[in-house]
Amino acid sequence: MNILGIESSCDETSASVVRDGRSISSLVIASQTDIHAQHHGVVPELASRAHVEQIGPVVEAALKEADCSWDDIDAIAASNRPGLSGSLAVGLSFAKGSALALSKPFVAVDHIMAHAWAAQLVEDIPYPYLVLLVSGGHTLLAEIHAPTDLEVIGATIDDACGEAFDKVSAYLGTGYPGGPAIDRLATTGNAEAYAFPMPNLKGRTGRYDFSYSGLKTAVVHQRERFRRTSATDAPETVEDIAAAFQKTAIDQLLDRLERALDERPNPAIAIGGGVASNSELRRRIDACAHRRGTRAIIPPPRLCVDNGAMVAGLAWSVLEVQGPSPLDTGVSARVPAFRGRFENHRRGT
Repeated sequence: MNILGIESSCDETSASVVRDGRSISSLVIASQTDIHAQHHGVVPELASRAHVEQIGPVVEAALKEADCSWDDIDAIAASNRPGLSGSLAVGLSFAKGSALALSKPFVAVDHIMAHAWAAQLVEDIPYPYLVLLVSGGHTLLAEIHAPTDLEVIGATIDDACGEAFDKVSAYLGTGYPGGPAIDRLATTGNAEAYAFPMPNLKGRTGRYDFSYSGLKTAVVHQRERFRRTSATDAPETVEDIAAAFQKTAIDQLLDRLERALDERPNPAIAIGGGVASNSELRRRIDACAHRRGTRAIIPPPRLCVDNGAMVAGLAWSVLEVQGPSPLDTGVSARVPAFRGRFENHRRGT
């Protein structure tokens, strides 16, 4: 079964043809980085306008790359939540309109669950397994029980990790998006030059949660308070700040993951989301898995960013379990809850 997946939840317009949920026949991603860089972040109105301009050519390019015609497509899928409402509406409307015109099944999928499915595009992972999803809009730790059954055990209580990367990079003047810039600078910086604080969230409900607002504030407004005494004689460098910030940001991710592995042993751990492209995070996740005697499934960077392949892959399972989605399915900027079990619902709100 060939499924065309469309992703437009934020600032990437993407389309992909995936066969039987796992074999990627094509993947096209149009980035809007140049549009939003001057604003140091995504401007929703500009993003939705760019999606309108890009979606037709991107879909046609994906079909051409897969050597497919519309007749070869068995179903059409799009993400409908969470994300920027205007951006989601572009992809969802295109998918529904195409499905209606061509008498093809339409499938709406949850963007967060699609990121979790990205690891399944790398290898067939037995359930359950742990997944750490890290992006500009979301930071969460979950246990996946089935393709459409995700149990969120920890989430950010304020800024997402990727959001903190972007804000620190804007402060340092190193550009947007901040993730690649910080990652690049950190390779030549001294991560021990600063001892930035890490939140200590306690209690049964907070032990897996994340918080990046305090770290961002420490870097932007209070960094001198956290400079190590042994480094005071050395001149301050942007590279050192970037390296110390990145280390602390990743320390928090690994701390929560290690806690989960202590209490919820799983045979595999996977990562997803844009920040999962970070070279240091990838290295440390792999080392953690090796130390724990478990497997790490780390998708290539093009499957970590928002992409149509993860949408098409998950849609294959959704179609099998739930059937097609109603054509009156809407978009939702948020998921119903970021705690506990929830499934890929058929309708938006």
